[in-house]
Amino acid sequence: MQRHAQVYPSKKTSGYDVGRVRADFPILKREINGRPLVYLDNAATSQKPVQVIEALDRFYNQYNANVYRGVYRISEEATVAYEDARRKIAQLINAKDPSEIIFVRGTTEAINLAAHSWGRSNIGLGDSIMLTEMEHHSNIVPWQQLAREKGASLKYVGITEEGQLLRQDVRQHLEEGTVKLFAVTHVSNVLGTINPIRELVREAHKHGCKILVDGAQSVPHMPIDVQDLDCDFLAFSGHKMCGPTGIGVLYGKRELLQHMEPYQSGGEMIREVHLYEATFKDPPFKFEAGTTDIAGAIGLGAAVDYLSKLGLRNVRDHEREITKYALEALGEVKSLKMYGPTDPETRGGVASFNLADVHAHDMASMLDEDGVAVRSGHHCAQPLMERLGVAATTRASVYLYTTKEEIDRLVASVERAGRVFKI
Repeated sequence: MQRHAQVYPSKKTSGYDVGRVRADFPILKREINGRPLVYLDNAATSQKPVQVIEALDRFYNQYNANVYRGVYRISEEATVAYEDARRKIAQLINAKDPSEIIFVRGTTEAINLAAHSWGRSNIGLGDSIMLTEMEHHSNIVPWQQLAREKGASLKYVGITEEGQLLRQDVRQHLEEGTVKLFAVTHVSNVLGTINPIRELVREAHKHGCKILVDGAQSVPHMPIDVQDLDCDFLAFSGHKMCGPTGIGVLYGKRELLQHMEPYQSGGEMIREVHLYEATFKDPPFKFEAGTTDIAGAIGLGAAVDYLSKLGLRNVRDHEREITKYALEALGEVKSLKMYGPTDPETRGGVASFNLADVHAHDMASMLDEDGVAVRSGHHCAQPLMERLGVAATTRASVYLYTTKEEIDRLVASVERAGRVFKI
């Protein structure tokens, strides 16, 4: 198609200088099979700017030490940097206090922590946990385990053909009076659907139901205000927002965290230990047993600095424009089916698709030959795949450094795959 042979400016788009942003990411200079890398697997993990890489390097080179425990200079420096990262994250999501920020390994551990420490004390026989058909496995399996252990049941909110939640399911389940927790993704990692969290929280709270939000695909891409949303818990990962792997966050309202039991026990999370009993520190320390990922937290703090300087509203505007372009361009490809909302205003930067009967893994391999990196498979969302009636999809996901030229490369490669498979 002639349209995709055109060259689009990689510099300023609607006032957002994507060319300058890309210069901060060393990996984007790499070539694959003699062609510049087109990285479109950002829903799985994002690339890291040099500012984050240098922050990690400084920690290990200049003040690598354990936090809290030392009275010597570099331990104090490490402690200040670690707690400064907690403060930055609290500011990013507008938490009332840094003590509401718990460092964990990622979204999965954050949800497991909530299920263990809040769920075991608040979910019992005959209670219900409400989920949706679009959840990632990490927001399904921990609740399955808890329900099985406690004799509780799971209730699911269905989706429309366009990938929107069936709000009547939400109301119906809540009105039954047994739902104690609603665990819901903010943005679907497959469909890109942006769920109306503020409205869902309001409905849940009317019925005395707590709400946990999986923010893995929202916190890196748009402004989030937990006080405005009024959610009880929010889970997200550092590696999807320009930070290191192995670090993430569980936000929880302080009044809930105060009454929750520790997730793990051992060193550092204790106030006093005697032979037959122990007392625990206040949140967040009660939930951070042992030596945590100090470098990861500091690196995440640097990533928050980077995103804050760019402005998450600017990031969202850029991604919306790129997503709109991608949906229009992919929509012109013969025999290609896309999944999720068609309106980029209600959709994050994710485009999942299938081309005729070409398997998603074959498609991803073909794209890789052209230097285009995408994800293929069920995306840790097998119940959603069953709902869509497919075994897998190919998924292209954009981020703050994605350009229209890269979308052109994606579309041209998909069209080449169509020719190879005689579509």
